[in-house]
Amino acid sequence: MRVHQILKSKNSVDVFTVLPEISISQAAAVLAQHRIGSVVVSADGKTALGILSERDIVRELAGSGAECLTRPVADYMTKGLVTASTDMTADDVLQQMTDGRFRHMPVVENGVMVGLITLGDVVKARLSQLSMEKDALEGMIMGH
Repeated sequence: MRVHQILKSKNSVDVFTVLPEISISQAAAVLAQHRIGSVVVSADGKTALGILSERDIVRELAGSGAECLTRPVADYMTKGLVTASTDMTADDVLQQMTDGRFRHMPVVENGVMVGLITLGDVVKARLSQLSMEKDALEGMIMGH
C-alpha cells in the first residue's frame, strides 16, 4: 500500500499548521481543540518548517517549567523534518517512523505539503491489507 492510498482512506486530509512565532501555549490549544498529537509549523500553510508534538511540549515543561509556554513554537519545534512522498510504501514510512522514533510525518510533493500521515494511519492500512490477504488465502484453501 502506498501513502497516496492511505491519505485517500483517511476521514480528513486536513493538516493543522501553526505559525512559527505563536506561543507554545497557543499551539497546545490548537492540539487540544482538534484532538491531535502534532501540528506542522509553517509560515504559509504549504511549506513545512518543522513539527511540534505533544511530546515536545511535555519535554520542555519538564525541563524548563511553565515559562516555556510563552516562548515561540520555533524555539521548540523539530526542525530536521523527515517527510514522505505520496508514492512511498506503508512499510517504508513505518520503518522511517520506527527508526526516527516519531509518529507524525508530513507528506510533501514538489516542495508543497499535501497531507500528514501518522503511525496510526499506517498501522490501520497494514491491518486492512493483512485482513484482505488472509481472506484471499482462506478462499484459495477452501476452493472459492
